[in-house]
Amino acid sequence: MRATGAGAKPYLDPYLAGAMLGVVLFAAFFLTGNGLGASGGIARVLVSLEDRIVPEHVDRTAYLLQMAGGERNPLDHWIVMITAGTLVGGFFSGLVHRRLRPETQRGRGVSVPTRLAFATLGGVLMGFGARLARGCTSGQALSGGAVLSVGSWAFMFSVFAGGYALAWFVRRLWIAED
Repeated sequence: MRATGAGAKPYLDPYLAGAMLGVVLFAAFFLTGNGLGASGGIARVLVSLEDRIVPEHVDRTAYLLQMAGGERNPLDHWIVMITAGTLVGGFFSGLVHRRLRPETQRGRGVSVPTRLAFATLGGVLMGFGARLARGCTSGQALSGGAVLSVGSWAFMFSVFAGGYALAWFVRRLWIAED
């Protein structure tokens, strides 16, 4: 198990981490009736900001109005709390395990700006795809897959197929430095 940084603790065994994630997913379904996901929380935060800056645009767009409209604050939703908990939990995990430092993992022949540009492009495409698929990879794969949703399984097979098809072209970006 690899550790990063001086004094950093080794990463958790992936099988144990997977089992623990399964327990968290079960607890989420059992306690809240909902699964896990993040794109819905991020979308609600962005719609809340957009509603403050350009409310007329939100009022004209049915998709955005569905999240921002009405009496209820768009941030008063379970998915926003899960997203916030993920960010706060990740921060504290990095702090406790002494991995809280900025770094850019990249291939030998790739500059930091190029790596960041490709990471940003990939994030934007995944975010757009998540909205089209009506859920992010965590929501689709974990929550949808756990309840045997055919659409979620089709989405995940497509993600893996797309990843394998694109890997040859971008492999130099994710080969870590020695």
